[in-house]
Amino acid sequence: MQTITQLDPLRSAVAALKADGPVALVPTMGALHEGHLTLVREAAKRAAHVAVSIFVNPRQFGANEDLDKYPRHLAADSALLEAAGVSLLWVPDANVMYPPDFATKVLVDGVSDGLCGAARLGHFEGVATVVCKLFNQIGPELALFGEKDWQQLAVIRRMARDLDLTLPHADAIIGVPIVREADGLALSSRNAFLTPEQRQAAAAIPRAMQTAIAALHAGSAASSALTGLQSELRSAGFSTVDYAELRDAETLRPLTEIGEGPARLLVAARIGTTRLIDNMPL
Repeated sequence: MQTITQLDPLRSAVAALKADGPVALVPTMGALHEGHLTLVREAAKRAAHVAVSIFVNPRQFGANEDLDKYPRHLAADSALLEAAGVSLLWVPDANVMYPPDFATKVLVDGVSDGLCGAARLGHFEGVATVVCKLFNQIGPELALFGEKDWQQLAVIRRMARDLDLTLPHADAIIGVPIVREADGLALSSRNAFLTPEQRQAAAAIPRAMQTAIAALHAGSAASSALTGLQSELRSAGFSTVDYAELRDAETLRPLTEIGEGPARLLVAARIGTTRLIDNMPL
């Protein structure tokens, strides 16, 4: 596995890989877990070579968010990726990704609105900007993202369509289903911030979501099912529920009932100092 930190060597390395076959990109912020490795394994099934980026992107963190304490374990991450057969690890620092005179932002309206876009102002500008740069830097034939960040996936697909990207094309941006713990909690690097008691309580998120989905399928109004979901989370120890919403799976348009096409239940809630997100299809 080649580990590269500068753009010129990156371009040479990618060109050599592409001479041997397609390259799949898995963008990450590090602190890798089984969810990331699932993306890597899926990428390896679809392309001759897998490239992984590790970059803790400061532009997607708000002023009061956890940039400084976001877990960074490059040596351990690198060992995991090499064992998984990754061909190239791209690890730029902030000055390489954002030179001192950097002045461009990518804003994707519509799918960025509401949900995490409302709770984390500027977040998706940072996501869209860095992912657009990663696509341009590596030019992968396909890119894989976890479905846990469903709104992020929608933003990136819309960006690729609107900007006529070809490497990768929007249709080659692959969403991979959420990997969960035995109790249903979605794997996340931020789970490491939870105390043992908070970790046990956090399993209420998937349970409450499943209860709400069952109620919706049984004919309950969305407002009633979502109110019940929020009450269950607060009873379990969550201090706030940023959102619990039913949305169109592709456009993220708010829905008042199921049956209007593919839908997604999306939730974000805080326990202690940690903000957890999850989503499930209907």
